[in-house]
Amino acid sequence: MTLAALPWLWMPITILAASFQTLRNAAQRHLIRDLGTAGATLVRFLYGLPFAAVWLYVVREATQVSLPQPNAPFVGWVLAGALGQIAATALLLRTMQERNFAAGVAYSKTEIIQVAVFSIVLLGDPLSLGAGIAIVLASLGVVLISPQSGDVGLGGITRAWTSRAALFGLGSGAAFAVSAVGYRGAALAIGSSSVFLAAAYSLVWAQTLQSVMLGGWMAVTQPRALTAVAKGWRISVAAGFAGAAASAGWFTAMAMHPVAPVRTLGLVEVLFSYFVSRRVFREQLSAVEIAGLALLVLGVAVMTLAP
Repeated sequence: MTLAALPWLWMPITILAASFQTLRNAAQRHLIRDLGTAGATLVRFLYGLPFAAVWLYVVREATQVSLPQPNAPFVGWVLAGALGQIAATALLLRTMQERNFAAGVAYSKTEIIQVAVFSIVLLGDPLSLGAGIAIVLASLGVVLISPQSGDVGLGGITRAWTSRAALFGLGSGAAFAVSAVGYRGAALAIGSSSVFLAAAYSLVWAQTLQSVMLGGWMAVTQPRALTAVAKGWRISVAAGFAGAAASAGWFTAMAMHPVAPVRTLGLVEVLFSYFVSRRVFREQLSAVEIAGLALLVLGVAVMTLAP
């Protein structure tokens, strides 16, 4: 059976990616206190790289497809994606410090509108009416989730979206959008006959670049934080594995399908994040936040049914 006979395969892959990303975010949040924002950002790339390399080897052996040869467009796209992901992760962690785990994830999900625009303009990806409706519904859900608990109404929403946390979150969403478009562009530019190999190959390139760039910058500016990254290897390995698994899923799904639908379906991560937020970090949901979650779920449902 070929991938053409499984056009829906990107959906379960996306949901798996979102679940692993939730685990990675939770692990990174635990690391911020000891490693700082830059250190907690680095662990997802540095400790994830060995897992990404193993995944590339497994895919190469399973598909028996030769490794592709990098070209200039591929390098440009993957570099843009790598830099965008570094910035997005750092800003997401800052947002979580300003508010809380779930709100940080919710703010970053403003990327779905930005990624739709970027993918249409830069990649020429189509956007169906159903997908557009799903994006609007899910975005409204994110808007309702954003206010502080108890700070409801139009004033609460306005304050939530003009706060410092919102600025970090919006910046994170924009950087995630650039990253997503960059990685899809890289997978398309490499021209491999296997989307799985193209995704795995792009992932190894991205995490290598990210480890070298961010690790090199920290070696010069924050050598003590880099030492702390090495000492905190236990949680860092877990964060690296979850990050590599999430990225492998995102890369594969975006190699198979346009970016905007993938990232909209990926909003299930917000649901997973609220579960973690309540069970692990003991945060409570307001009535407005529950309404926002309902809209978000409706948007995700429409996306899965959209042609």
